[in-house]
Amino acid sequence: MTQADRFRGRTALITGGVSGIGFGIARAFALAGIDLVLTWRNAAHRETTAQWFADQGLPVPRFERLDVTDRARWADLAASLGPVHILVNNAGISVFGPTDCATHDDYDWIMGVNFGGVANALVAMLPGMKALTGPRHVINVASMAAFCAGPQAGIYTASKFAVRGLTESLRYNLIPYDIGVSLLCPGLTQSNAWDSALKRPEQFAGSGFPAVDAAELAQFGTAFDLGMDALEVGRKTLRGMIANHPLILTHPDHREDFEAIAAELLAALPDEAIPAGRAHIEALRRDANRAALAGSRIGISDLT
Repeated sequence: MTQADRFRGRTALITGGVSGIGFGIARAFALAGIDLVLTWRNAAHRETTAQWFADQGLPVPRFERLDVTDRARWADLAASLGPVHILVNNAGISVFGPTDCATHDDYDWIMGVNFGGVANALVAMLPGMKALTGPRHVINVASMAAFCAGPQAGIYTASKFAVRGLTESLRYNLIPYDIGVSLLCPGLTQSNAWDSALKRPEQFAGSGFPAVDAAELAQFGTAFDLGMDALEVGRKTLRGMIANHPLILTHPDHREDFEAIAAELLAALPDEAIPAGRAHIEALRRDANRAALAGSRIGISDLT
């Protein structure tokens, strides 16, 4: 079996798998012989997705309706789906507005979907994945907002920073189980992600953001038309998973940002001696991380 065939015949659960990046990943996976379970909330998107698979002569995925914030529904899926070897936490919302005006409803909605949805999936699905053998992988989809902050996306950015930190830590935890973990951070991609603000649930109606201007939002959506094709993002995601890359970056667009971030971080470090005690603790932390990457299970006692 070649490296590229490792996941052939395995089952992938992709949240939000019937549109945008999720649909791009679903298509790339299906073309590589991976069986699919796709979650959905929009019936029209589900039908379009089913038709694509039929037109391609590919097995039609199993479709499961899911609100990723619904923990009871997650528990039902974990009990009924059977073996899931690949978990792709893709579902999310893109909602923008000035952070200084945000209310609890804004925080609860955006963080609840973008971070809480990932957490719910991990709690529900990891026990079953850990009990399996053979190739398995978790892909948490963040965004370049996991690195690049801006004035109109504070809570969205916070949610993606949170997914980034969670994923980087989770990788250490799952290595002993031979489960790969990747953080996917795509840039601008052709999708309908821009219209999330039009779908705000009633229970989170108390927003502090300015009222949604549909025409202004549609104009913002034209930027997404210039994005990378979602299938290309999916193919790069597949390659990253096969190679077990901890970080999958699909766009070359952000080198300038990364260089500026790196320079700012290094410039902010005080130029002074490090006390021996602190240096020892940091050395232990680095040693523990290296040991974790080699397959060891690390406890708090390893850090002092």
